[in-house]
Amino acid sequence: MTTTQSTRVVVIGGGILGASTAAHLARGGAQVTLVTAGSLADGASGRSIAWLNSSGDRSAEYHYLRLLALDRYRTWSVRHPESQAYLRFDGALKWAGTEESFAETFGFERACGYDAVWVDRADVAEVAPDVNPEAVADEGAIFNPGEGWVSLPDLIAALVDEAVADGARIIEDAGDAHVDMQDGAVTGVILGDGARVPADQVVLATGPAVPAHLAALGVTVPDATPVAFVLFTDPVDIEVTTVLNTPRVAVRPTPDGRLVLDADWAEKSIVVGDDGSISVPEESVQGLLDEASKVLAGNPRLTAQRIGAGLKPIPGDGEPVVGAVPSIAGLYTLFTHSGATLGLVLGELLAEEILTGSPSPVTRAFRLDRFQVDAAPEDVPTGAWAPVPQR
Repeated sequence: MTTTQSTRVVVIGGGILGASTAAHLARGGAQVTLVTAGSLADGASGRSIAWLNSSGDRSAEYHYLRLLALDRYRTWSVRHPESQAYLRFDGALKWAGTEESFAETFGFERACGYDAVWVDRADVAEVAPDVNPEAVADEGAIFNPGEGWVSLPDLIAALVDEAVADGARIIEDAGDAHVDMQDGAVTGVILGDGARVPADQVVLATGPAVPAHLAALGVTVPDATPVAFVLFTDPVDIEVTTVLNTPRVAVRPTPDGRLVLDADWAEKSIVVGDDGSISVPEESVQGLLDEASKVLAGNPRLTAQRIGAGLKPIPGDGEPVVGAVPSIAGLYTLFTHSGATLGLVLGELLAEEILTGSPSPVTRAFRLDRFQVDAAPEDVPTGAWAPVPQR
C-alpha cells in the first residue's frame, strides 16, 4: 500500500468500526490515535446480536460487500486460532412466522449463489441439534451453513492489541470529543477535557452519534436509528451453537456459555423517559426468555443476567455510509447497521482510502454524497430491505 497523504489520524469511536479502522491504519504505517468517550466496546458494539450474515433480499452492492465481510472474518479466524473462542461459523437457522413464507427468500438466496439449504421440519435435528423441531414453521426452515456469530468485545480487544503493537495510542474515557476545524479542513480533535489531539485526518465512527456529530459540522445524513436492547442470559446447561432468527426471538451463544436474545416486538416495548432514560418492561424480558426456551431443544429454563439497551445505528436508507465527508477536507465517517458483519472489511477499506487517497470501488454505492442534502425526509430512498430482521 503506497501512502500518498499525511498519516496522522485520529479515530473517534471505540466500537468495532473504530477499532478495525485504527488497527488497519496502524498496520499500514499511520500515526493513529483511537479516542473513545468511555471504555472500549461500551456502546452499540457491546449490545449487538452480532449475527454474521448476508441473509435475505438486499441490493447487489450491499450483498457483495457483506460477502467480502464474511470472507475477512474467515481469514481472521485462520490467522488467529485463538479466535475460535469468540468467532464461530456453525451456521444459522431461520423460519417464517404464521401466515408467512420464506420460499421467496430462499429462492433469492439461491439465485445469487448464497449458501442456503431448505430443511424440512423433520430434518432440523440433522443440521441444528440444539433446536426444537416442534417450534419450526410447518413449511420448514432455511439453514445457512456459512453464517455465524462473533463476540464483539473480544474482537475489539484483539484489534486494539494489534493496533497498539503497531504504534497506535488509545485514549479511553475521553468524554465528548469533537472535530476541530479551520478553513473547512480538520486540524485535530478536542477531547472532553479540552485537550487537543492534532491530526491530518479524522474518522467519525461513533455509532448512533454520527448523525449528531456531523450535524454539528453542518453535514446532514438521514438517520433511522431506533432504541433497542438485547438480553444476556445466565449460563445455560445445553450447548447452543446455531444462530437462530425466528419469528419471536433471535438467539446466539456467547463464549462463556450464555445466550444473547433480541426481537423486534420486544424492542417496541421500550419506554424512553423525558430525560432520555431507557427502561425495558419486565414482561418483555420474561417474554424473550420464554420464546427462546420454546425454540431450543429440551426447552431449558432460562434466566436473565443483564440487559444491554441503547441506540442501534441505522442510516436512513438502511445501507452503510462509508468514506470521506465531501464538504470537510480530511474528515471521514463510518455509519452503518450490521456493524458486526461489516466491521473488519469496512475498517480495512476506509484505512486504505485514507492511506492512499483512493476510495475503493466497493464502497462507491455507500458514499455520503448519495444523499441530497436538501431532500425532504420522504424523499430519502428506502433501499432494499430484507424480509427477515437484519442484525
